[in-house]
Formats: sequence, C-alpha cells, structure tokens
Amino acid sequence: MSCCGGEEKTVAAQTDPVCGMLVDPAKAAAATEYRGDMYYFCSKGCHAKFTADPEKYLHPVPAAPPPAGAENMEYTCPMDPQIRQMGPGTCPICGMALEPVGVVLEEDTSELDGMTRRLWIAAVLTLPLLLMMFTRPMPVVELLLATAVVWGCGWPFFVRGWQSVRTGNWNMFTLIALGTGAAYLYSLAAVVAPQLFPATARDASGEIGLYFEPAAVIVTLVLVGQVLELRARSSTGAALRSLLGLAPQTALRVEGSTETEVALSDVHVGDVLRVRPGERVPVDGVVLDGASLIDESMMTGEPMPVAKSVNDAVTGGTMNGTGAFHMRAERVGADTMLQQIVRLVSEAQRTRAPIQRVADHVSGIFVPAVLAAAAIAFVAWMLVGPQPRLSHAVVSAVAVLIVACPCALGLATPMAITVGTGRGAHAGVLLRNAEALEQLGNVNTLVIDKTGTLTEGKPSVVEVKPEHGFSAEDVLQLAASVEKMSEHPLAGAVVHAAEERGVLLHSADGFVSTTGQGVHAIVNGHRVAVGNAAVVRELPRDLDASREDSRTRIFVVVDEVLAGSIAIADPVRASAAHVVKELQRAGLKIVMATGDHEATAKAVAGPLQIDYKAGLLPQDKAALVKQLRDGGEVVAMAGDGINDAPALAAADVGIAMGTGTDIAMESAPVTLLKGDLQSLLRARRLSVATMRIIRQNLFFAFFYNALGVPLAAGVLYPLFHMTLNPMVAAGAMSLSSVCVIGNSLRLRSVRLE
Repeated sequence: MSCCGGEEKTVAAQTDPVCGMLVDPAKAAAATEYRGDMYYFCSKGCHAKFTADPEKYLHPVPAAPPPAGAENMEYTCPMDPQIRQMGPGTCPICGMALEPVGVVLEEDTSELDGMTRRLWIAAVLTLPLLLMMFTRPMPVVELLLATAVVWGCGWPFFVRGWQSVRTGNWNMFTLIALGTGAAYLYSLAAVVAPQLFPATARDASGEIGLYFEPAAVIVTLVLVGQVLELRARSSTGAALRSLLGLAPQTALRVEGSTETEVALSDVHVGDVLRVRPGERVPVDGVVLDGASLIDESMMTGEPMPVAKSVNDAVTGGTMNGTGAFHMRAERVGADTMLQQIVRLVSEAQRTRAPIQRVADHVSGIFVPAVLAAAAIAFVAWMLVGPQPRLSHAVVSAVAVLIVACPCALGLATPMAITVGTGRGAHAGVLLRNAEALEQLGNVNTLVIDKTGTLTEGKPSVVEVKPEHGFSAEDVLQLAASVEKMSEHPLAGAVVHAAEERGVLLHSADGFVSTTGQGVHAIVNGHRVAVGNAAVVRELPRDLDASREDSRTRIFVVVDEVLAGSIAIADPVRASAAHVVKELQRAGLKIVMATGDHEATAKAVAGPLQIDYKAGLLPQDKAALVKQLRDGGEVVAMAGDGINDAPALAAADVGIAMGTGTDIAMESAPVTLLKGDLQSLLRARRLSVATMRIIRQNLFFAFFYNALGVPLAAGVLYPLFHMTLNPMVAAGAMSLSSVCVIGNSLRLRSVRLE
C-alpha cells in the first residue's frame, strides 16, 4: 500500500484492536491513525467502536482492579442512590453509611467491625445496669456506665441525628438521638441537681425516676439492628464478590513457541491464551484449536458441561474440564461477560422500584408526625397523667420516639430488591434496574420474537426423505460429502446432521457452486448435485406440493436421478411449549412477532396456540408494542436480534436473550443469560415473589408503626394502666427491622423452576 510520501511498501496483516481478528491492510474496511500509529479494522462497526473510545481497546480496564484506597472510590447510599461522593461517609438524608459503587474482591468491613465492637462493649456495660434494677440504686455507678454506653458506643447515632437536623432531612437517627438523649439528660439532671425537680416528678417515696437503663438498652438494641443490617448488606454483596472471584488472577499467554504467565490485567484483545485442564477460562474469547468440556453453570445454571471445539465461544470464569485448548481473547477487563454481570447487578441493586415511592412519601411526613405525637403525649401526660407526671411524660415521649423509628419502612423495598436481583443473577436472569423487576410481575401481554427466541435461531435438518433405491443414510451421506465444501448456512446444517448421526463422509472432487441453484461434485465416481428444485429435471408431485410449507427443502441428485430430499427448518425450542403454557396459565396473552412470511409464522405459532403477526419490519414490531400499550396493556417484549432492539426499548419491559446481539441486550433492562425460554419463566416468577415480599415488608412496617405509636403514647393507660417501657419499644423497633431483613432474605431460596 502507499504511505503518505507516495512510496509503495507492504504492510503485514494486523490485529483489529476491537475484535482481535487479523486484518489485511489492503483489504481493511476502515483505517484510523491514532497517536502516530495506524489501526486497521475488519468492519465499519469495529471502526466506529474504536473511534468512539480508543483507550478502551488499547488499554482495557483490568478485570478486578484492586482499590487504590477508599478515598479514591466513589460511594453511594443504598437507600438514597442519588447521594454520591468520593470516599466513605454517611448519607445526609437517611444517615446510613455509604457503600462503594463498585464491587471489589476484598470487602471493606470497617463499619461492620466497628459496630460489632461497639455492640459488645455496650452489651457488657448494659448488663450491670439491668441487674441494678433489682438491687439498691447506685446513681453514680449507673451514670458512669450509661455515659460510656450512650455517648461512647452510641456516638455515631448522635452524629447522624445532628446531621439530619442540620440538613433538614429528619430520619430514624433523629428519633433515636432525641429519645436516648432525652432519657439520659433527664436522668443526669436527676443525679446532679435533684433539687430542680418539682414534686410532680417524684414518686410516693420522694425519689426521682432514673432512665439510664432504658437509654443504654436502647443504644444496645439499635446497635444489634445495625450489625444485623450491615451483615445482611454484606451477604447480598457476597454473591457478586464470589462471581468476581471466579476470574483467575493470571493467564497463560502464547507468543510463538513461548508460553508466559501474565497478570489478567495484562491480557489484551487478540492475545492467544492457553487453557489447561482444570483451570478457569481467563477472559471471553473463541477456541482456536483443541477441545474440551466446560462447566458453564455459573452463567447458565445448567449442571451439565458444554462441549467446546474450534470457533466456539468461551466465557471468562467458567471451569475447563479435562481437555486443553488455545483461545483468542476477544473481551477483556470490564468488557467480559462476568464483569458486565457484576456491574449491572450492582447497579440494579441501587435502583428504586416505583413502589419505593410509597415508602419515600410516607417517610417524608413520618418523622415530623412522630415528633408531633411525642410532643402531644408529653403534654397530655403533664396535664392529666398520674403522679409523678413529669417522669411519665418523659417516658411516654421517649417511647414514642423510639418505637416509631422508620428503619423497617426504609429497609422494606431496598432489601428485597437487593436480594432479588442477586437471586436473579444466579438463576441466569440479569436485571438492570428495580423498575424492570417490579414491572415483570405486572405484565399481561408478551410480544415475543420467533427466530432465536421461540426457535433455536439456526437451521437444522428435520427430515430426510429418500427416493426408491436409496436409503435416508445414503441421501444424507452424499449431500453432506458435497456440502462440507460449501459455506452456505444450509450446508452447515446438513453436515452437522450427518455428524450427529455418525454418518461417514466421503471425499468430493470437482466442487462447483452455482448461484441460485446449488452445488455439484464427484463423490466415489458419481456426479452428485445438491440444491433447490432447479437441480431436478422432473420434481415428484408430492415433493412439489411440500414446497408450500414452512420448511426449506433441498434435493439430492445422483447421476441425473433424484436420490431424495432433505427438509431444513429452524426448530422450535424444546422448552417453548411448556413455557408458553405456564405463562398463559399465569394470565399472559402471547403474541409472536416475526419478519418471516406467513407460512413459517403459522407453522411455529399454530402448535403453540399463540397469536402471531408475520412480515414485520423492526419499526413494525415497535409499532405493535406501542399499539398494545396504548390499548392499556402492560407489555413485555422478548427478542434477540438487532431488529428487535426498537421494540425492546418501546416495551414496558424489554427482555433480551443472552445468546443474541449486544444491541438487543443494551436495549433491554432484562437479559436471559442462557437465552433459554425457561429463564423467561424464572424471571416472571422472581418478579412475582419479590413484589410479594416487598408488599409484606411494607404492610408489616406500616402496621407496626400504626400500632406502636399509640401504645407508646399511653392510649391504653386509662383502661388497663398499661404503658410501653422505652426498653421494650427499642426491642420492638429492632425486631421489626430484623423481621423485614429476614423476610427479604427468603428470596435467596425461592423456587423459580
């Protein structure tokens, strides 16, 4: 080729930096100069990806980069994802500790460790306080112990409470700080300056009630709730960290006759890697030579290993069996399927389902309402309560503040969404956001693509029909012996069928391909023609009629005599009938949308007993989805091709098959990793189960607070002389959070089959 100076010179084939293919510069589809170097591309698509972000392909992101330090990582709030900052801290809205946006192999457990340490210290110091309730009062000792618990162990709660007041975002820590602070300061004043208290604050013996024990117990119980919550959040991220840990830390790179073990971060697109028996596949790529069985259960959930040979795709993190092979790296770093799954699930766990707006709205008015209820309770006890009125007023107000902490309400939706999306990832269902998880359960109409979704998406031999004097094996043997030299997709189906049935193929000479007809060759001295009806001089009547069905039929002619025919079709997936029946039983209307002609569409939709629309262009599929939505239907669209992308984006919920195109998967909030229809059923069941858990959580949280606040305020006292001790209120508050967490964790074991 010519250089810029006009001098002719030869440039050796180079690797496409995007897909890794070898490209002849003279035949390259496109070329780009970047930072003084020329890069050549096999297609305009690869060229466009490179020009959009060259550094992504020249210096890919390591698969699992170690954190450079917490201060260099972005943190966000699990309950208020709009809050983001560099480095750890607490959320100014809800007061919860922020967590890293990314998922790393080594979890930062500093907050959990700190809260656990505070809990143990608080428990040890609170126990003597409880024992003193049954012995002679020792105010000074109680003061010292309570001070250590409330202000030492409970200090983070007061910091968060003050932050909530300062920013105007009142939350559960506002109530905790006010409740425990009021109980402690009241008791402190009773010990230090008892002369300040009126007679209304004293009991019959003239003693002033001390509430060091309730204050310390409240702090201890809140610490229990915090530790349990942090452990639950840690366990939901453990599944993602275990997935991330599946990628090996090194790879064996092959350069000529040399093999070098390199860090995974040093593997680039186009590198040739060797995978030995029992090792994990380092990155996504294609087998160059060799064969093996690979356990892909981490991606698909299927326990049976999958056979891999030349040109088959392999996924980073999957486990190689007893064979060895060489592979070409095609996706590395953040582009691997494993990294994308981890990233998308992590992002989905921080998104909010529409039902969360209910909890947000209630929480926005809940804390001011509780403060008002506590104030009303205090005033009512002071005005009409029994003696000592001040003590009763303080106790009731503190109990209202503590029992009404909205932690259970705040955890109700995020905990279920977090556990549900993690459960989906392990079941082969990748959910990009919480809204999709919620909407799946509301869908009543499913528009589904045919090719690659209801069907296998590749041609297969469905019938071999021999003529007189020939057997089915003869017909398949002769056809495959010729077709093995052809690159036509139907030829591959014939050869594959022969290999599956163990048919021995012969060598073929004089191979000729005639466009629009078929192929010809000499096999064992016989002239064999394989192709459409044009290769047959006189077509039998029964075969001529069969051309009207949905199958493609090719004919095999030997020495000008028709030996037989082979019917090829895109077979319906084995799981399609079962999945369709189950979805219809759940109340879904199913409509198949396809670009194929009427006969093919009818042949697939008829046995499945579903409606269909044939001959649709991509814009027609999107229009169909819009039409159904305009009619009041909640529509999900399932597809796998580029032509499905507009409809996937137009639907209430887009569902992409993981075996399809990247564009389809980028257009849909739900991806079925294996591309199996059974995963569609799993996704639907997961959505229904998650929404059921969320509704249970919200009902429990609302019901608990609706019952707890009046009891704490003392509405039962006039009838039954019953009040709610602040310690009991604190225990009930922590128990409500534990119940919500435990109920959400049930999703980890929910049956999806």
